[in-house]
Amino acid sequence: MKEEIIDKITSVILFLLIIGIFAVIIVFSIIAIQEFSGEEKALAFIENPGNVSTVASDEKTVEDDIEVPEIVENPISSIEKNNNSTNTDYSNVQVDKYFYNQLDEKSRIIYRAFESNKEQLKTGTYQIELGTSFSDILSQSNGQEKLGEYYQSAIEAYTYDNPEIFYLSPKKMYLNIETTTRGGVSTYNVYINSGNEANYLTEEFNSKQAVDQAIMQIEQVKNQILQNKTGNTYEDVKLVHDYLVDNISYDSSLSKQNIYNIYGALVNRECVCEGYARAFKYLLDELDIPCVMVIGTATNSQGETENHAWNYVQLNGNWYAVDSTWDDPVVIGGGTASEESRYKYFLVGREVIDQDHSPSGQFTEGGKIFSYPNLNYESYSN
Repeated sequence: MKEEIIDKITSVILFLLIIGIFAVIIVFSIIAIQEFSGEEKALAFIENPGNVSTVASDEKTVEDDIEVPEIVENPISSIEKNNNSTNTDYSNVQVDKYFYNQLDEKSRIIYRAFESNKEQLKTGTYQIELGTSFSDILSQSNGQEKLGEYYQSAIEAYTYDNPEIFYLSPKKMYLNIETTTRGGVSTYNVYINSGNEANYLTEEFNSKQAVDQAIMQIEQVKNQILQNKTGNTYEDVKLVHDYLVDNISYDSSLSKQNIYNIYGALVNRECVCEGYARAFKYLLDELDIPCVMVIGTATNSQGETENHAWNYVQLNGNWYAVDSTWDDPVVIGGGTASEESRYKYFLVGREVIDQDHSPSGQFTEGGKIFSYPNLNYESYSN
């Protein structure tokens, strides 16, 4: 009898041990599956990470501010990761542009990603991979906010450094964050695409074919202008200035397409101050003459202060201001401006420009404050 009891106890213990072993195997199997498959994933994207900052006109406020984007968790379950781009290392992309050089390294990664994929951006659907470069930031409590700020600074700098990118609509770009948790550790894959939009191109140039056609038209005008270049920096700056003043009409209706970009300035020949400034920089960039676009406010002859855009250009080691818009005034009653008026703001120093122009290095409210070159006090004397 005693032996039977011992046998029963032994059997129960063995049964419990077998159950325990199976339980341990099952737990480790689940962990292994999660580890290798990346099973726990969450997708988020930053909606409307930035609208191109525009000085809307000389009469109204900034039109489309770039704002720090809002993070939306799993907003659209149908958005799938597009594997048409695999490059995430942009360290070898060489950029030496004025506003880029003022960015921190995290913003430079985003800027270089745009620069590296400039040709593919013309499709409006190409996905730009940023990889896990921001995992250290996103693992912090305020990581999503910081990423939004990095993106904002990058897109601002990219927009003002590259006037030839006139066909992008950053307000239709989405900054996606894909979170993968493995063994309790999260990594973050970041990429940019058009989200639930058809593409991130402007309405006027809504396909690669339309973009290529517009670029061809712009380059035809550019080649026509620059075929007369002399190689003398002063003469070439004057060549560009005079062409814009002689061939562009200021659009006071504020209702026409492309009045803020180089297509409106060079092809349609009608734009507002931002179009003049972007066209001036675009052409001087082609001539390898250092030039930056400046935004801020200006006070006109009636004492009215308005948003405005103009340029700084480097000549013989010094920086001077050029305002081709105000050198092309709208003459009340018709007629043309005097010769003196045509060059009132051509290669002027602080002694002139500071009287009625006030630059702002903060392109959007809450955005990074960029710096401009230090202008020479005296105007250029040829």
